[in-house]
Amino acid sequence: MVHHIVFLDRATLDASLRAPRFDHTLEEYAATDAASVEARLRSATIAITNKVPLRREVLEKIPQLELIAMAATGYDVVDVQYCKAAGITVVNIRDYAINTVPEHTFALILALRRNLLNYRQDVERGRWQSVNQFCFFDHPIRDLAGATLGIVGEGSIGRATSAIGKAFGMRVLFADHPPPKAAGVEFTPFAEVLRESDVLTLHCPLTEHTRNLIGLDELRRMKPSAVLINTARGGLVDERALAQALSEGAIAGAGVDVLATEPPREDDILSGLRMPNLILTPHIAWASQGAMRDLANQLIDNIEAFVSGTPVNVVV
Repeated sequence: MVHHIVFLDRATLDASLRAPRFDHTLEEYAATDAASVEARLRSATIAITNKVPLRREVLEKIPQLELIAMAATGYDVVDVQYCKAAGITVVNIRDYAINTVPEHTFALILALRRNLLNYRQDVERGRWQSVNQFCFFDHPIRDLAGATLGIVGEGSIGRATSAIGKAFGMRVLFADHPPPKAAGVEFTPFAEVLRESDVLTLHCPLTEHTRNLIGLDELRRMKPSAVLINTARGGLVDERALAQALSEGAIAGAGVDVLATEPPREDDILSGLRMPNLILTPHIAWASQGAMRDLANQLIDNIEAFVSGTPVNVVV
């Protein structure tokens, strides 16, 4: 059999792909809008997607499709219930970002805890040049050593983030949440983690249980000196609540790499804020060169494993 592979959003992966080791044809599209999905998959047996949705109304029109290979860990863009019923296998990428996401998380943490954007802005405005001594202390600088790091999500990225926090001398608390739970991880009630954390960082998937996990009530229960970091999924945080909390000083700052709508709309509430204690990055915590190379290799590994009859990283 010659498999026909279609990559619907190739531009989301800035890495080369090796050719799969089986008979195949390959079509690649930089991006695919909703109206074009059915036509582009009309003869596909294998679809690759990162963010292009594959819902029932499209999938039921392409009965020859055998495999959906996610070019990402998250698979909420796929109707997995329909795939299960229709016998379409879905596989995803795992454990490729265990260095890049924690490193980006701590880049945000350090920038916020040490007020780097405020101080940079002051230097650009001439503040340093105008003082009569070698430094100035306009913004508080807080060490990580001795501070409490609260983590929501005990997967490989959450655990890697914990290891970095401990290396800085931080006390680490994992917030309890619905299963699964990693072996050897002790949990602290969520309310206590909110209350105790100097830094709260999110590393859990977006599900019906975690959507808007952090709202105004949760933000107001945090320390006024605490910072929130989200490098996981945008829908975990109520963005209007976060904007309000930052404006009223309920928390000291936030580092956000993901939004509920990406790319953001012109009227997006967070991207419209101009506050030095809010750092927004464009969903690139995962995107180190090494991580993208590993993702590309695992993507082809997943496809080859499926074609060989021994699928791995199976979601459905």
